[in-house]
Amino acid sequence: MTTEQILAKTDAGLAIFRHFIAGGWSVGKSFRNPFYDDTKASCNVYFDKKSLRYKLKDFGDSRYDGDCFAFVAAIYGLDVQTEFIEILDIIQREMGINGTQVVATSIKPQKTTRPSSLTFTELPQNDLTGLKTQVFSLAELSYWLPYGITKEVLKVFDVISIQQIATQTKEGKPYTLNSSTIEPLFGYWNHQFVKVYRPLSKQRFLYIGQKADEYVFGLAQLPARGDVLFLTGGEKDVMSLYAHGFHAICFNSETSHIAPDLIRKLSFRFRHIVLLYDMDKAGKEAVALHVQNLKEFNVKVLQLPLSGHKTDKDVADFFRLGHQANDLKRLFHQLLETLYAQTFAMLKSCEIDFNNPPQTPQPLITIRDVTVGSAGNLLGITGNEGSGKSNFLGGIVAGALAAYDQDTDTLGTEVIPNTEHKALLYFDTEQSEDQLYLNLTTILKRSNRNHPPHWFKAYCLTNLSRRERLQAILQSVDNFHHQFGGIHLVVIDGIGDLIGSLNDERESVQLVEELHRMAGIYQTCLLCVLHLVPNGIKLRGHLGSELQRKAAGILCIEKDTDTDVSCIRALKVRSGSPLDVPLIQFAWNKEKGYHTYLGEKTKDATHDRKRKDLRALAEDIFQQKDRCNYTELVEVLQLQLDIKERTAKSYVKFMRENEIIVRNQNDLLFRLA
Repeated sequence: MTTEQILAKTDAGLAIFRHFIAGGWSVGKSFRNPFYDDTKASCNVYFDKKSLRYKLKDFGDSRYDGDCFAFVAAIYGLDVQTEFIEILDIIQREMGINGTQVVATSIKPQKTTRPSSLTFTELPQNDLTGLKTQVFSLAELSYWLPYGITKEVLKVFDVISIQQIATQTKEGKPYTLNSSTIEPLFGYWNHQFVKVYRPLSKQRFLYIGQKADEYVFGLAQLPARGDVLFLTGGEKDVMSLYAHGFHAICFNSETSHIAPDLIRKLSFRFRHIVLLYDMDKAGKEAVALHVQNLKEFNVKVLQLPLSGHKTDKDVADFFRLGHQANDLKRLFHQLLETLYAQTFAMLKSCEIDFNNPPQTPQPLITIRDVTVGSAGNLLGITGNEGSGKSNFLGGIVAGALAAYDQDTDTLGTEVIPNTEHKALLYFDTEQSEDQLYLNLTTILKRSNRNHPPHWFKAYCLTNLSRRERLQAILQSVDNFHHQFGGIHLVVIDGIGDLIGSLNDERESVQLVEELHRMAGIYQTCLLCVLHLVPNGIKLRGHLGSELQRKAAGILCIEKDTDTDVSCIRALKVRSGSPLDVPLIQFAWNKEKGYHTYLGEKTKDATHDRKRKDLRALAEDIFQQKDRCNYTELVEVLQLQLDIKERTAKSYVKFMRENEIIVRNQNDLLFRLA
């Protein structure tokens, strides 16, 4: 067939462009080229009056410029000059051009002639011999691209392109199904079976091999922990969400049973589990059923602003229609604001208003919260009342408030400033509203600020019950995480006031686990102030023991009553021995109006401190057991202090060299000297 004949049968080539370029584009209007990562609508199909045929102009990539023949050559990697006959063959074969007129509407999915009662059955178990795969063609990839699904995403989810399926009808008769541009075949690979997806066919799904009892697509691609997990209606939705930076899974269909055991396991890994199903009638009915069956897990429901029509109903359509990841994030944040409305109405009365400071009553001595550490971990601050915890905390928070290149005295510590303007949250459970305001104004002065930035929120929670305090902290952290794009630092001054008793083991474990989980999910440093006096290098009480076990670092603030100098000593560090960390000193500076860094104590003072702390620890250990061997002593140190074996062995060596413990010659067991 000649060039002129093909042009005559394809409306001057327009039908060819419509066949190979997916999407609802229009002649004369710019659109994105689906055959590469076209970030701007720079592609245009127009009618060339000189050649009397339709042509394409792509300002983003000129390789696709030209008439329909040049365009087909470009997407198949052919030379329009030397391989023109092959290009004509491709067009005739893919579009089924013979003696019938082909117009622009011919791109609608064609239905092949077959018996209306034909159904497909699964092949015998593990028998995938009837399946032939092929490399994804450019035309096939163009189907996925409008949803943001690239070749790389398809590879992550083990999606294959199928060339042919040899199967059988319900009556046992052999039947062969071949892929074509009009009716492509894709497969979701699941080791023992393949779920076949035919997006342009009337019967869209069938199975090859032995189908799993509980089909969950996307489960293997989930991270160990995350913030939001979407439960959605189909595999395309899962991959489209993944391509836009979200985590999602789906089941065999929207009406499939969702196993509660699976959701229970996932609820420990993700903060939010959200149903994100189609916006048509069937999808809404399925959501209502799942909400009822999974009510114990408090699953959330996110509804998309879609009509529910066939091409405007799911999250893949949401992205295909031009919405971005930030649009979905915004919808989710609006959902949280609705769910947390009552909490924030309650918190409004607790928020510190810097423009309307409270009246000043008689000053009270308060103990301050401090925050410092690494993302995803807890940092504990402890010490006697009046030791300087509040002043040390002020230096840490001022460092977070300061500009990147600002020289701020952070009392011997190094604090990363909040250059990304994430949320910086401060909760106080003990001080009066007036005293908290005075302390905050001192922090602003230290950081050279006249007014607090909009991302710095401070709350006085003394008027709330203990249960309300923890709930307010958890929900506000979650809300501000989504509002400001993350949490830079969270300070909780007085975690002991979040539970009924510091010596209640169950309450202590639950509280510290929840705080540690929150730090991990939001990848922030959670600074916990605990008003306990440590015994050497070990915190007292169930809450103290649990905090020491979970926290990445513990700092103790002590004050020399003769010199009024406060000293910071490490009780626990992430790696190595806390006893080797230098002792940091700070004291009141009358000229500046706040406490300033005084440097480190001498090596002799550090050695004396190490001997004193290990002596107190040894007395505690041998009070429970008179004697123990070397292995037992190392294990006890590891267990009580949550330290590595190497550090525990160094402690034993130090205690022997400094005659804190001795070894009996008869039984070779250690005892207190």
